[in-house]
Amino acid sequence: MNGSFRADGFGSAGASPVDGMWQAFEQLRTRLEKNFEKSAGSRVGRGDVRAAVLALLAEQPMHGYQLIHEIEERSGGAWKPSAGSVYPTLQLLADEGLISAEESNGRKTYSLTDAGRLEVSRSGVSAPWNVTEGAAHGSLPRAGFELAQATGQVARTGTDAQTQQAIEVLNEARRKLYAILAQS
Repeated sequence: MNGSFRADGFGSAGASPVDGMWQAFEQLRTRLEKNFEKSAGSRVGRGDVRAAVLALLAEQPMHGYQLIHEIEERSGGAWKPSAGSVYPTLQLLADEGLISAEESNGRKTYSLTDAGRLEVSRSGVSAPWNVTEGAAHGSLPRAGFELAQATGQVARTGTDAQTQQAIEVLNEARRKLYAILAQS
């Protein structure tokens, strides 16, 4: 792409609208992918690691890797805490007397103590992978990415009439998105 754009905003000067639309959506897709990858794990706060560990250990004893894997599974891959956040949290919870560790086969398996069970029941620790702000923000870029993929498919294989319909749908979607923001 040479950097000069047509007045309608679709691609390089001299390119067809389909080529320009494809280029624009490829740029959007690339930006959304980068933003999603960067933000997927960063929207989860330190307290959420603690809540997740307590919630999982309330179900059953686990070792550190199991906790990391289970959080990733339950968040649909949107959140995979690092060992560098889980293991210090486990140590802190042990220091607070909320969990205990039992070593077996070279692995520490963590479980709630009586004080930990009391803390979970008293504070109502819930599953942070279901309610985090990051989950909502992760869904929006993913939806935009999927829209960009569908648009690219229309640009590559659609007829002129289908391409024109797609442009109308996208223009309507843009208007509706701005209307959503105007409601607040």
